Amino acid sequence: MPSVNNYFDNKVTSIAFQTATKPATVGVMEIGEYEFGTSEFETMTVVSGALTVKLPESDDWQTFDAGQSFTIEANQNFGVKVDVETAYLCTYGK
Repeated sequence: MPSVNNYFDNKVTSIAFQTATKPATVGVMEIGEYEFGTSEFETMTVVSGALTVKLPESDDWQTFDAGQSFTIEANQNFGVKVDVETAYLCTYGK
């Protein structure tokens, strides 16, 4: 059964669910800057909008547009800048 989670004063909302093969969340981020941490390997795909991301061990920010994905290893932190409301899909595990 899906569960709803809100973060950063309700500026990030995610709905957790189980895909056919792995756990996932789908959600929306409002305009702002956020710092996320991972507990397991994640693949994040931008569904609509764009995310500008500072990946672990990188000094540079990269922008990922709708249809693009990036991965983060477990137990890492990463920064996200959102300039337009953005929807995403995140799957967990390799």
